[in-house]
Order: sequence, then structure tokens, then C-alpha cells
Amino acid sequence: MLLLTGATGLVGSALLRRLTAARIPVRCLVRDPRRLGAERVRVQIALGDLADPPSFRNALRGVTTVVHLAAAIRDQPRGSIEELNGIATWRMVQAAERAGVQRFVFFSALSASAHDRTRFLRAKALAEQAVTASDLEHVVVAPSIVYAPGDAFMTLLGRLALLPAVPVSGRGRATYQPIWAQDVAECVMALLAQDGASTQARYELVGPETLTYTEITERLLRAAGRPRPLVHVPTAIVSRVLRATEAILKSKAPATWDEAELMEVSMVTAAGTADARRLGVDPQRMDAVLRRAATRTG
Repeated sequence: MLLLTGATGLVGSALLRRLTAARIPVRCLVRDPRRLGAERVRVQIALGDLADPPSFRNALRGVTTVVHLAAAIRDQPRGSIEELNGIATWRMVQAAERAGVQRFVFFSALSASAHDRTRFLRAKALAEQAVTASDLEHVVVAPSIVYAPGDAFMTLLGRLALLPAVPVSGRGRATYQPIWAQDVAECVMALLAQDGASTQARYELVGPETLTYTEITERLLRAAGRPRPLVHVPTAIVSRVLRATEAILKSKAPATWDEAELMEVSMVTAAGTADARRLGVDPQRMDAVLRRAATRTG
């Protein structure tokens, strides 16, 4: 039995379809099973979430492999970024050890560091330390920005494109190697097929292009058929506006400073796509993915 957290996210939903198609027994830790869509009838359901540590025990019963994708890039009503990423992962690792889990696949992030400027990447670094310090056979997957046509970021950009110009936080010079969620899911399937045969304990997954945040934004706007000029807004102003918006709207804020600040931190690896290709996956270029998606919807 495989336990999957984050099954409704970008990578999780793509991975879940592959797992059920391969007839791998899957249990999903979810708060609302309806968000699993049609896949909910093909998996076991464990009700719970990262803010509910007692739910881990039932979710892990009889599980041999954990794929821990769930994460939070903003504070939630039931927990902070640090609690839902760092502390929750530490608790899940402990619960997995007690349950006799054999393998733990953890999704971290490129540039995660205990000294990073962003709360999310600091929390991810602490979570990664908890995984690597455990007695579990473990694999850490560290991707750059993961995207998919129609994802939350593209949806937000589509709304901003209704304006004459699209605001961009800061100078937009941070660099990324964006990778398609479907390519990431293929990499995870290859990892799981190794069944512990690999000695590599960390995989850095990136796409074939290195792009700035500005360039990514421009590509997404073109793909949506709404090219717009960009206006770079000083981060001090962005911070004040988003913090005030979040104070008023709480978890319903369309964007938060913690999310915007992540766009100031580069997430690249000098090894490029080597780890993905080692898993038999040749990540696709962003333009090709977006063109194909536009063709399907056009």
C-alpha cells in the first residue's frame, strides 16, 4: 500500500492518475475526498490533513511507501507555513517509523535552506532534515517551479491581464528552470519502480530552460492570448499591499507576501535535466507544453 499526500495538487493529481492506471494500491490523505474527482472511487481514503497529526496513524496502517507531496505556501486557518511544512513532516516521519514504513519519498524544493529569506524554503529545509535524519529508506525530490496549464498562477495572471499592464513584484530577475507537472509525475513513477534499487537519495528535477520570473510571466501571458506590458513594482510596496490585503481577507486573499517573496529567490541547478533524464524522462520545454494546451482548448 502506498500513501499519497497532496493528491489534489498539481503533481499529486497527475501522479494519482498514473498510480491507479498501473493498479498500484493507493491511500490518499485528504480533507475532502470530493476534490479527488473520479479517482476517489479507485483509492482508499484516509480523512485528515497536515494540521491533524492523529490522522497520520490511521493513514499509515499497512503502508510500505509514503509519497509526501502536501505542502502549504501560505498560512492556513489551521496552521502556519512552518507548522504545515516543517513540523508536520517531522511528525509524519515519526509516525511512519512507528508504522513500519519502508520507503519515504519527500518533495522538498530547490534552494531550500535553513537560512533562506522565505519562510516556505526555510520550513522545507527543516522538513528535509527530518527525513534524511530518519531511519527510513528515503528519497528527496527537489524541483524548481512546477507548472501546468490552467494552474492557480496562470489563473491569477489571466485575471491580472484584464488590466492594461500586469504588475510584477520586484525586478523579476530571479531565475528558474520550470518543469511541467506531468514530467515530474513521470519521474516519481520511475523512482517508485526502482523499488529501492537506486543508491541516489536526492533528485533535483528541472526543465530544459533557465528563465527569469519576468520571462515566465511574459510566456504565460502570450500563451493565454493576452500579452501585456509588465510594470515592476518595488518589493517594499508589494509587501505592504499584500500584508494589508491578507490582514483583511485572511486565507481568501488572492495572493500573499509569502507567495510573492518566493518569486525573488532563484531555483536552479547546474546539473540541469540530468536527474530527470537519469529517470528516463526528457522534460519538455515550456512553450511546447503551453502550445499543446492552447491547441486542445482552441
